[in-house]
Amino acid sequence: MSIYYLSQDNKRCISCRACQVQCKINKRLGVGPKPSQIVEVGPVEREDSPQANYVFLSCFHCENPWCVAACPNGAMQKRFKDGIVYINHDLCAGCKSCIVACPWGAPQWDEQRGKAVKCDYCKDRLDAGLRPACVTACPTDSLKFDTANKTENIKRNRYAKEISNI
Repeated sequence: MSIYYLSQDNKRCISCRACQVQCKINKRLGVGPKPSQIVEVGPVEREDSPQANYVFLSCFHCENPWCVAACPNGAMQKRFKDGIVYINHDLCAGCKSCIVACPWGAPQWDEQRGKAVKCDYCKDRLDAGLRPACVTACPTDSLKFDTANKTENIKRNRYAKEISNI
């Protein structure tokens, strides 16, 4: 697992997709691939009215990533220092083995480049002391990015507040 965790408060998400757009801009991607995306779940009945939930999806940066094991060229890699799974595009031959291997659909095909792309938590931005592009673009502050330990505490505290208001 990565030492980082990207979480979403889906109650704050308005499905504006600013995260998706900023991800594409940061990665210089065209219309097709979506390394991070908002998926609509619902509508569901809530308080006697239909409501939709919006779930943010990106790579899970698995502890033992199948995509890394499937890559015949060593292009799909995992950083030792923080566990971020990324693609070395200089080594990617476009065989799509990583796409087939990932059960979550994180690696996606970039038709323009003829190579796979995926969320890498904007490792270039992290290395420069910045947050991932998707997090900075979120107008409702529904995306949070921190170490896994800190994020878990934030989620626990949010849940505790919700329970105490019932």
